[in-house]
Amino acid sequence: MNSGRQLLSSGVTALAPAIWGSTYLVTTEWLPPERPMLATTVRALPSGLILLLISRTLPNVRWLWRSLVLGTLNIGAFNVLLFVAAYRLPGGIAAMIMAVQPVIVLILAALVLGDRPRAAHVMACALGAAGVVLLVFKGPAALDPAGVAAALGGAACMATGITFTKRWGRPEGVGLIPFTGWQLTAGGLVALPFTLSIEGLPTSLTGTNLFGFAYLTSLGAVISYALWFRGIEKLPALAVSFLALGSPIVATVLGITFEHERLAALQVVGTVLILLAVVLAQPRQAPPRTTTAERLPAREDSAVHEPKAAVGRSGGAGS
Repeated sequence: MNSGRQLLSSGVTALAPAIWGSTYLVTTEWLPPERPMLATTVRALPSGLILLLISRTLPNVRWLWRSLVLGTLNIGAFNVLLFVAAYRLPGGIAAMIMAVQPVIVLILAALVLGDRPRAAHVMACALGAAGVVLLVFKGPAALDPAGVAAALGGAACMATGITFTKRWGRPEGVGLIPFTGWQLTAGGLVALPFTLSIEGLPTSLTGTNLFGFAYLTSLGAVISYALWFRGIEKLPALAVSFLALGSPIVATVLGITFEHERLAALQVVGTVLILLAVVLAQPRQAPPRTTTAERLPAREDSAVHEPKAAVGRSGGAGS
């Protein structure tokens, strides 16, 4: 992929986490309180079924279980943890904690994809860990432990989902719409029994609640996940992970603008460390390698002519 196309793909992919950054504000302002599993189910299942009806394509046996794994990681478990964090933490802080997922991708990419980490990657891990510690434990008030654990768990789910989506790719002949629909449906079906057994269905919903669910289903799921999976397909895993920085940026701006959120001084330092970690983690273009054809003229006398001479002498001796 040339630099122009990669830049375009990066820009399009970055729209997904930018949309997801609004999830925190939507959750606290528009959705029924304390309903993370309901929010996940309503966000994922209708969206997935709509895409399946449009595409009329179902996974084969091999991709049935893969879709279940990816749907759980990318959609079901990730969204439940995201909504728990959104309910229990200020939006900007929750999103910033989840921004450490590129550091997790570095580790998983080395283990699963065979990508060798550089020294900058190790530095990114250290900065990211220090940033989370400052962000979580140095605020003016103690943060909710369950919310912090949910944010970190969501980051781990997203990182694992990115890695295995990159490893398995997309089955040949299957378009982006059905591929996205498989995962949204799987994630919604995984969350559905927990929603029914633990939270139950709400007795009533306001117009604001319905508008919030509609937003999450359309922009927050169908469109954003299609863009996200397209980006995973076209860009390196680490590059996609880096683009997730758009989510905490949008969440922080919206939190400061509409919720009057403020960060303590050490939390600002922690935020800067996390941002530096993500910047260090982004891929750098490797220097172009000299191809065999380019090297051949320089070695022409030694690598080509000498074997011919040897063959000639051998033939002469044999005759």
